[in-house]
Amino acid sequence: METLFFYLVALVAVVSGILVVKAKNPVNSAISLVMTFVCLATFYVMLNAPFMAAIQIMVYAGAIIVLIIFVIMLLNLGTDVQIRTSHSVAGGVVASALVLLQVLYLLGRGQVAGVQGKIDAAVVESVGHTELIGTALFTEFLLPFEITSILLLVAIIGAVVLTKRTV
Repeated sequence: METLFFYLVALVAVVSGILVVKAKNPVNSAISLVMTFVCLATFYVMLNAPFMAAIQIMVYAGAIIVLIIFVIMLLNLGTDVQIRTSHSVAGGVVASALVLLQVLYLLGRGQVAGVQGKIDAAVVESVGHTELIGTALFTEFLLPFEITSILLLVAIIGAVVLTKRTV
């Protein structure tokens, strides 16, 4: 059952990744990117890394997508109003069913693992410790962490330069 769920999430991740590139509307592309990030967070949960899954959702699916949508709105790319087709309705139904399956699976997995609201030392030891992640982030992975911050700064400066173009 777990293998089937993995393949289902992998299929959704690949399809939403393709939609990120193929979408003509930049807002639809950003929404597809959110779905890709959610699938990646699901993979983290399947690997017993809930802290990384939470960070994935908060940082990427939250903050970075808000930044991307903000840049789209600053650039005034806009969206064309399109008539709702049966394809978009069917896509919404399929996406909703997939999200429901993910929620049911994760709820069932939490009950099987015995983590029903009880967190003790054994659970923390089996899942990982935030202090260890923080220590590794600021010692072994300090250079990639700083490069990422500089990359985000350059992206913000690029967005400001693009919005200051002469009319």
